[in-house]
Amino acid sequence: MRKIYLPYGKNRVIAQIEESRLAGILVSSLHSYRSKSSGDELVLAAMANPIGSERLRELARGKNKVVIVASDHTRPVPSKIIIPKMLKEIREGNPAADITILVATGCHRDTTEIELKEKFGKDIFFNEKIKIHDCDDTENLVSLGTLPSGGELVINRIAAEADLLVAEGFIEPHFFAGFSGGRKSILPGIASRKTVVYNHNGRFIADSRSRTGITEGNPINRDMVFAAKKARLAYIVNVVLNSEKQVIYAVAGDVEKAHGKGCEFLRSVCRADAVLSDIVISTNGGYPLDQNIYQSVKGMTAAEATVKPNGIIIMLAKADDGDGGKTFYETFRDGKDIEKLMDRFIKTPPYNTIADQWQSQIFARILLKATVIYVSDAADKVVEDMHMIPAHSVDEALEKADDILRSRGIINGSITVIPDGVSVIVV
Repeated sequence: MRKIYLPYGKNRVIAQIEESRLAGILVSSLHSYRSKSSGDELVLAAMANPIGSERLRELARGKNKVVIVASDHTRPVPSKIIIPKMLKEIREGNPAADITILVATGCHRDTTEIELKEKFGKDIFFNEKIKIHDCDDTENLVSLGTLPSGGELVINRIAAEADLLVAEGFIEPHFFAGFSGGRKSILPGIASRKTVVYNHNGRFIADSRSRTGITEGNPINRDMVFAAKKARLAYIVNVVLNSEKQVIYAVAGDVEKAHGKGCEFLRSVCRADAVLSDIVISTNGGYPLDQNIYQSVKGMTAAEATVKPNGIIIMLAKADDGDGGKTFYETFRDGKDIEKLMDRFIKTPPYNTIADQWQSQIFARILLKATVIYVSDAADKVVEDMHMIPAHSVDEALEKADDILRSRGIINGSITVIPDGVSVIVV
């Protein structure tokens, strides 16, 4: 029996798999990668040697209104490491700079005070100016023109009016933008809802290049890069994290060049070859990425890439924050026919894209390929309403999976395990 530890919330659970059934464990070498430097040292080194730009303190000279775009509560960005260093460099270049930290919530809920204190630390929370982006606050949003896709680019006024706009973030494989980080601080980070939904339209989501690890020719990425340039995002500090959420790589500098360097690194360590199996177990990498069902679709896409057609995905995500999106939940609660839902998503004109449609479309694609058993703390009815089978342990999920397979004439089906579905590029 093989014991495999899987992240679940802030803890880990154990999956015990018979050796005879274990087809593979898909992990990226990201988690075994070791840096000789600490996270602090890596970030400082990156900022001392920016890629494609001057140092932040040089960029800050003469810039009075400075805005730092920071990630929100759904991202494990180590802001306590990054933000103090960015603040220090900005003030070295311009001690009198008026600095605002703008929390990039995208279309997520507001970040709470407790979450802000945990994210930034009490010193920054109490002593720095922090604003939270609201994608629906039309009075504080401004238009910057038209995206390559034809949608209108509308972003947060605070960022648009900055003399210097910079951002922190982290880079990981992303299930339709190719990679997170970099340009995503602007779109979707501080964009209006109508801009985000246009960019995430059904046609773009269905594009074969809108997949994990792909940026070249990716229509979603193309809009995002344009938005970052149009917003004049001058500088980024982005990190790569291992499964312990420790910084193992860092880049700083130009949004395209620095981010591209980080993506190159990830491509070199995150690739894993698919091992087609009857059952695939995946996770969303634990807290904070597994707080709700909405976010856990990301980890499911890794399983989707290696599960056999009509197979079973066992997805572990604590989801103690529930479904993660009212519209996302209601789409599946009220939509009984997944094929009809998918057809509707793809045929919806970009300007009529509704909130969370992109996540719904990808989730529907997964449900059309496999049965999903969902291990979580979410209410069973919510899980069932979303066309999944609820379970509360790996053992229970495996029992249910085996019962389903036996009904199809499959005994002791093969099992592939993906301990962290958001950190691996399955090809």
